[in-house]
Amino acid sequence: MTNNVWRQGEVIEVEISDLSDTGDGVGRFEQRVVFVPDTVPGDRTLVRLVNVKPKYAQATLKEILKRSPGRIRPNCIVADKCGGCQWQHIDYNYQLIAKRNQVIQALERIGNFVNPPVDPVLVAESSLGYRNKVTYPLGISATGQVQAGYYQKGSHQLINLNQCPVQDSRFNSMLAEVKLDIQKRGWSIYNEHRHQGLIRHLGLRIGRRTGEMLLTLVVKDWKLSGIETQAQEWLERYPQLVGVSLNRNSDRTNAIFGSETRSIVGVPYLREIFAGLEFQILPDTFFQVYTETAESLLQVIQSELNLQGHEILVDAYCGIGTLTLPLAKQARQVIGLEVQSTAVQQAILNATHNEINNVTFQIGAVEKNLPNLGIVPDVVLLDPPRKGCEANVIKTLLDLKPSRIVYVSCKVSTLARDLKLLCENGLYTLNRVQPADFFPQTAHVEAAAFLARSPMD
Repeated sequence: MTNNVWRQGEVIEVEISDLSDTGDGVGRFEQRVVFVPDTVPGDRTLVRLVNVKPKYAQATLKEILKRSPGRIRPNCIVADKCGGCQWQHIDYNYQLIAKRNQVIQALERIGNFVNPPVDPVLVAESSLGYRNKVTYPLGISATGQVQAGYYQKGSHQLINLNQCPVQDSRFNSMLAEVKLDIQKRGWSIYNEHRHQGLIRHLGLRIGRRTGEMLLTLVVKDWKLSGIETQAQEWLERYPQLVGVSLNRNSDRTNAIFGSETRSIVGVPYLREIFAGLEFQILPDTFFQVYTETAESLLQVIQSELNLQGHEILVDAYCGIGTLTLPLAKQARQVIGLEVQSTAVQQAILNATHNEINNVTFQIGAVEKNLPNLGIVPDVVLLDPPRKGCEANVIKTLLDLKPSRIVYVSCKVSTLARDLKLLCENGLYTLNRVQPADFFPQTAHVEAAAFLARSPMD
């Protein structure tokens, strides 16, 4: 390559120095960035340019000239194909460094923070065997066998699995057997291109502390002949299985679950112990997939807030009350805001079951309900979806001026954007950011940011 011209298909030598927030290795060639999947910081590589842009290029790995000390052998035999994980070839300590760097870089680049106060990543109890929930798309092999797994990187080609090293190991004994049962029943498998066939996904969920399990089939319609008999067989075969359900999703969509779920046998929920409280969790309930790390992050939030029992706390985007209810035990009054009515129903049920009486829940969009509370909370906890907070939520917070804000984020770019808006006029100071590893072996990182109203205000 000469005269600084980027040519698609050209082979170049690149030293990998970092990892991107999508999981690719990052290197530089002639002062421009090159993204290379399946690489590790410290790798010296030969790569082929496949997507050339004026300021960067995407490339594929052709050869490793020098291996990074952070490169390890993956625990999964299909790690080089399956799109479920990006980082099984990277030593866990390197993963943690990369995730902290992601948070720092987002806060500096997007949030305009100088030397942001980012703690080391909250380390996962185990980097394998942690997922309490899996939902596998189903397919048919060339020889007509029912398959379940994840899609190959960058495609909709299904990689068939009989076990997965990042899911709770108690799922492994079921996966191959349930696929075989579906095969024997002759149930048709959904084809997304033709929008034909019945079964779309297999969902498994477990209470990490209780061991209770749910099995859910996501179907195009309810007409699944013999499901009651098969469900009873599963319930008898697997002692930890407490319920089998069907969820209907008849739309042409990438969404996994539809809006309606029917319990076939057993109970429609599992019980889980979280922060000393008992929660009921449905097949499609949002609950963090790494129970133990979620609990560790909650402990950081509780320690940082150090509630004294007289505070009013608002939990925006509260879901089923996973954070709301433990914090309510330490505050005077807590209000949970949540747009999904089914989540609020579960939150109320969980509060009643745990005899927590100082919490109320409101159904509706946070941007509509937060300005109309009629109170000024001492603390606001934000836990929005990946898109971050709506503009009116930020405006309302700047108007209400709560003493403290805790922002729990599942996407650091939107976290940085929103923190910039909250802090740019000097009303709030960013005191601490605690990243947490909810998804080992992937590029995903979560974080809790702690803001305090500035003393001069």
